Amino acid sequence: MAIQAVLLIATALAGLTGPAWAGDRRFVSSVLGGLLLVAGAALAIRGAADLREGLTPFPRPRDGAPLVQRGAYRLVRHPIYSGIILGAIGWALLSGSLAALAGAVALLLLFDLKSRREEAWLAERHPGYEQYRRRVRKLIPGIY
Repeated sequence: MAIQAVLLIATALAGLTGPAWAGDRRFVSSVLGGLLLVAGAALAIRGAADLREGLTPFPRPRDGAPLVQRGAYRLVRHPIYSGIILGAIGWALLSGSLAALAGAVALLLLFDLKSRREEAWLAERHPGYEQYRRRVRKLIPGIY
C-alpha cells in the first residue's frame, strides 16, 4: 500500500514539472491524455462500484465477499488497477511529462506484482476463479 501511494503521488507531482515536448505533439498528447485520464477514472470507479461490500484497499479478499465477474470485471480481472494505470498514462500525456510516464510504467509493474498475490488468494477462496482467469485478461482487455 505504501509503495503504491508513493508512486501515485510521485507520478502526479512529476506531471507538474512542465512539458517535455511542444507543438502539435503536445496538443495531440494533451487531448489523448485527457481522454485516457477520464477513461481510467471511469474504469476504476466502475470497478470499485461493482465490488460493493467486497471493496478493500488491501489485496487480500474480504471474508465472504463473492467473486465479481460482472460490469468492469467482464473486461479485466483488476479494473481498479487498470483504471489507475490508464489514468496515470493519461496524466503523463496530458502534462507532457516523461517522468510521469515512467511513474505510470512503475505503477503497471507494481500492480502486476500485487495482482499475482491477490489472484493466489482469490483462487484459494473461489473454486471458479481459474475458469474466470482463463476467460478474462488481467489488466489490458484482450491483451494482458
